[in-house]
Amino acid sequence: MIVRIMGEGQVEVAESHLAELDKLDDELLAEMESGDGAGFRRTLHALLEKVRELGEPLPDASLEPSELILPAPDATLEEVRELLGESGLIPPVA
Repeated sequence: MIVRIMGEGQVEVAESHLAELDKLDDELLAEMESGDGAGFRRTLHALLEKVRELGEPLPDASLEPSELILPAPDATLEEVRELLGESGLIPPVA
């Protein structure tokens, strides 16, 4: 799966890692719903770091269609709300 982190570039993440990312996404959603700004910031950074860790960066010259777009590390709670789908940022694992 090709993932774009806004302002950074694209990485390819194996679909086998989606369950792990989905757990962080669930935490992020809960913190957003409760208005926990500090928890939101911490979990957003953990989610992006995990994507960077598990993913293989694509060359800057490569522009593949992104299957998933994640917010920049400095995104506000309101900006992230605009990106959310029904199930969060990460699609649910079947």
